[in-house]
Amino acid sequence: MFLGRRKSKMKSGFDVVINRRGTNSLKWDSRADDILPLWVADMDFTSPRPVINAILQRAEQGVFGYSITPESCYDAIIAWMEKRHGWRVNRDWISFAPGVVPAINLLVRSLTYPGDKVILQPPVYYPFFDAVNNNGCHILENPLVFENGSYRMDFEDLEAKAKDPRAKLLVLCNPHNPVGRVWTKEELEQLGKICIKNNIIVISDELHSDLVYRPYFYTPFAMISDEFAQKSVICMGPSKTFNLAGLQASCIMIPDPAIKARYENFLSPKRLNIFGCVAMEAAYSYGEEWLDELLEYLKSNIEFLEQYIAKEMPKIGVIKPEGTYLVWLDCRDLGFSYSELEERMLKQAKVWLDEGYIFGQGGECFERINVACPRETLRQALERMKNALG
Repeated sequence: MFLGRRKSKMKSGFDVVINRRGTNSLKWDSRADDILPLWVADMDFTSPRPVINAILQRAEQGVFGYSITPESCYDAIIAWMEKRHGWRVNRDWISFAPGVVPAINLLVRSLTYPGDKVILQPPVYYPFFDAVNNNGCHILENPLVFENGSYRMDFEDLEAKAKDPRAKLLVLCNPHNPVGRVWTKEELEQLGKICIKNNIIVISDELHSDLVYRPYFYTPFAMISDEFAQKSVICMGPSKTFNLAGLQASCIMIPDPAIKARYENFLSPKRLNIFGCVAMEAAYSYGEEWLDELLEYLKSNIEFLEQYIAKEMPKIGVIKPEGTYLVWLDCRDLGFSYSELEERMLKQAKVWLDEGYIFGQGGECFERINVACPRETLRQALERMKNALG
């Protein structure tokens, strides 16, 4: 009985609509006030209370000079990975970054030479493309295959691309943004064997790894075998899990000392933001109960979206996510070009989504919608979409 009352209270907290306008929010203050934003991957929920309290307590001290990362923060990271995912992380593997995107940029820069090639699997998180192009490398595309309402990797194509002698890195996304797949251990093993055979390092963006829905199961790429660990870099952190993106604190797991040294040669400063460090430790130490309740709420939002679209906008296909709070919508049957679809959503529905074409090949006429918001916000967005689409 007590657990039921407690969970009900927490869920009502997720239902509270928080006014974020006028707070210099990238999500809410980048366009006109009549635009409803469900695009960028941050949540419209307050972070766990222990995180807020830890930040307030640190702020009360009043001195914000240069800081170091305490051993207690490393301990919290290690304990979280082992308890939540069964992955025993060595303390010496851990490095940091102001975010996963900056880390991937530094990794491309530090592990390649100009003219080298990096394998991406579109449609995929669009900053990956800039991380390759802006650091003097070329993209090798290994597009995902969409069939029967789900996505899979094209391993035959990957075998061919990996044989290119200039291919040095593969950027993996697991759970995948935007298509929502949580790759199975068998799929990761097949990918890993191809990369090892061709001496390709895997940079694995696992930032959404805590946001996985039953019965699906997240497998850290580096946990599969020591051989995989020594040829990989795992990028993760609490920013998506606990809504801490603005504190710019990510942890980068690099089991191979030589790869870690090359990365850290380009990393400056090597320490965390002082409040990011405090928030990370508090989130991993005391945030699990909040996360479990968040996952229940997100799952119910996804179910609401599925039911609403099936009834009111049946020409839109919902690719139900196995992980993340991002839902990939197949709008091809609406009959619009991708530019017409963008205009219809933004100018007529006045709903700001991430357009599928920005995620690369295979994303045209898809939309990515963020459901990490109060149910009422999601309802308003869907109603606007329905009215604009007729």
